[in-house]
Amino acid sequence: MKVTVIGGGSWATALVKLISDQEAANKVELTWWVRREETAEHLRKFRHNPDYLSSVLLPTESMVITNDLSLSIQNSELIILAIPSAFLYAQLEELTANAFEGKLVASAIKGVIPQTFEVVGAFLKNRFNIPEKDLLVIGGPCHAEEVALEKLSFLTIASGSIETAEKLAKILESRFLKTTTSDDLYGTEYAAVLKNVYAIASGICHGLGYGDNFQAVLMTYAVKEMDFFLEICSPMERDVNDHVYLGDLLVTAYSQFSRNRTFGMMVGKGYSVKFAQMEMNMIAEGYYATKSMHEILLKMKVNMPILESMYQILYQGAIPKNVVRRMIEGF
Repeated sequence: MKVTVIGGGSWATALVKLISDQEAANKVELTWWVRREETAEHLRKFRHNPDYLSSVLLPTESMVITNDLSLSIQNSELIILAIPSAFLYAQLEELTANAFEGKLVASAIKGVIPQTFEVVGAFLKNRFNIPEKDLLVIGGPCHAEEVALEKLSFLTIASGSIETAEKLAKILESRFLKTTTSDDLYGTEYAAVLKNVYAIASGICHGLGYGDNFQAVLMTYAVKEMDFFLEICSPMERDVNDHVYLGDLLVTAYSQFSRNRTFGMMVGKGYSVKFAQMEMNMIAEGYYATKSMHEILLKMKVNMPILESMYQILYQGAIPKNVVRRMIEGF
């Protein structure tokens, strides 16, 4: 199978590592799209990403590395999107409506398209007429940094077709990465969006000095809030305690590698939102997701207290300790 990974960040680099490690066994031809030609040139010459997971050596001589988006998609059967949701709309704007016709398209993006207030799967379906059987979502719990270190990790591949999900699961599975499949295409994606917002909440509370006892309570209410929303937006039989929902939430809220938790912790310690963003080298998807989810909740006339508390802090300039105190009163 001809596979293209779109993106040059940590998760894109980790996915390239996973696929290239299994390339021979799975008979995969890999193309890697990165935005800048100088990055592509560095990858070809030095075999590592200069900006993300730079300690990981990659067999770049056995793959095509390009910054030509149309060509990399045209020559591929499976496209994996791994760029921040805030930039996806503009990046794909140059493509024609039938650019993905007859192809499988997977989202490794944990965010909402801010221009349309859609999760990536819904955006791809509506913008490019991709049937749900050809759409996939790569869910966690899984941090790119631990994949790079070859620590045992788990992924859930969701699709409108289990057969399609199994194709991607086979490509990604390795001795240190286990895969499962799901037909919860949109629920998996919304859960991945929400867990980033809740990780920011966890970070803010940690920055304010709340301890592990409270963090356990916060995550209990967060998973209840997630379950409540998933039942409204994508009603189907699911167990929110599965690792693609609860597990991904926990690792994102607690891990040292979580950029959303780190971002929240800085805000909780008194940094301004803008300064915290400038200090971080990577995108905290939960920041953008908070605003998009707030707009979605307004349209749906649904109240989710933890998410709304994060919106007040991140976008309305509310004082974190006051907002968190009011949020706790509702628990």
